[in-house]
Amino acid sequence: MLLTTYYKCGSIIPKMAGIIPQLTSTIVDLLKIGVPVLLIIFGMLDFGKAVIAQKEDEIKKSQTLFIKRLLSAAIVFFVFIIVEVLFNVVAPDEDTTIWNCVNCFINGTSSCTPYIS
Repeated sequence: MLLTTYYKCGSIIPKMAGIIPQLTSTIVDLLKIGVPVLLIIFGMLDFGKAVIAQKEDEIKKSQTLFIKRLLSAAIVFFVFIIVEVLFNVVAPDEDTTIWNCVNCFINGTSSCTPYIS
């Protein structure tokens, strides 16, 4: 159904297939889920190696690395949240502007304006 459903994004993109914003939204959602999961996995591996080595300096290095990764993951996660909130506030629902187009790509086809020929 997404291949035959079309959406519009103002005058810049007059008509686009529904699969494009849905795919972009899925990638954004996967990044929002994947970054924390990868942080947990890599943190467990680093701490596991340090504990098995039983060296105090290895444990401290893995703690420092984990904190750096934690900050990086938080920045990535909050960038997505800030962008979503910003475009939900800026993009009026009844208007077909470029802001609605970006909102459509971030939040999926539920926030897109259907194309009616």
